Amino acid sequence: MNRRDNEYYRCPKCRGELAWGDGALADEVDNAELLCTSCKSKFEVRNGVPRFVPSSNYADSFGFQWNIHAETQLDSHSGLPVSRRRVKQVTGWPDRMDGLRILEAGSGAGRFTEVLASSGAELFSFDYSMAVDANQRNNGHYKNLHLFQGDIFNMPFAEGQFDKVLCLGVLQHTPDPEGAFKSLAAQVKPGGELVIDVYARNMLALLQWKYVLRPITKRMDQQKLYALVTRMVDRLLPLAIRLRRIAGRAGARLVPIVEYSYLGLSPDLNREWAILDTFDMYSPAHDHPQSVATVRRWFSEAGFVNVDVRRGPNGVTGKGARPEMREQKDVS
Repeated sequence: MNRRDNEYYRCPKCRGELAWGDGALADEVDNAELLCTSCKSKFEVRNGVPRFVPSSNYADSFGFQWNIHAETQLDSHSGLPVSRRRVKQVTGWPDRMDGLRILEAGSGAGRFTEVLASSGAELFSFDYSMAVDANQRNNGHYKNLHLFQGDIFNMPFAEGQFDKVLCLGVLQHTPDPEGAFKSLAAQVKPGGELVIDVYARNMLALLQWKYVLRPITKRMDQQKLYALVTRMVDRLLPLAIRLRRIAGRAGARLVPIVEYSYLGLSPDLNREWAILDTFDMYSPAHDHPQSVATVRRWFSEAGFVNVDVRRGPNGVTGKGARPEMREQKDVS
């Protein structure tokens, strides 16, 4: 973390300014304290990452999985533009975004961070879990990346700071998806854009294996669940691939694992993805899918314009723009 980066942040408790405490002696700070000049709260900076939340929380399973599979889904690891294609598909953003300030919420190990950081934008990226450590190892070399561990409900910024806000694969795993959406919307500056996705809520989706088994699996010890998932994948992966070839996505859903052979992954990498995402299905404390109508209402009630909500690659995708200040006055 650069010593000047404290100027970007505000205390998540009172929105006071932050000053350096012990340990901030060099231009690049690895381990130190940030102090709120108003309420005197203290926040640890560890391994160059400011920590605005406790290390252990409801997202622990994600920290566990992303530190095991830190590189699994990175385009730079697979040699395939899987993550870049998904970002492009849901956002429509250009490859270069120099001069813009972007917020990425729920970054995991940094598969989308890698794509966004390469755009040249000033990127602020965070996760609630210890996955930020994996992201730091993967993407910490980007000078335009500001990485922190934080809470989507209580982010360490003044409102309206970002030209673009992106949140993929996260909202359904929070205890209050609508509240999380509102918190993200508040970070979009006038004229800025918000893009999110969330698991789809419909009868077909609710018949998936994960909603049958999660009442049990989400309570299991993480290491035991991971070992069980690994055994399941090793036994069922060949069958899942055959069923997908015979009956497409519907066939693949007949077994209680996921697989991604259709993406062109190598057999070894497909196994890694299968273990990672099968664990991701069964381990989270929260999984709250939403309907298209619900997500459309969120954008409407937040006052966004040019709203586009539809079924997307990971459920329901929504994007919209916050009106410019003059447009807001005309409407009122």
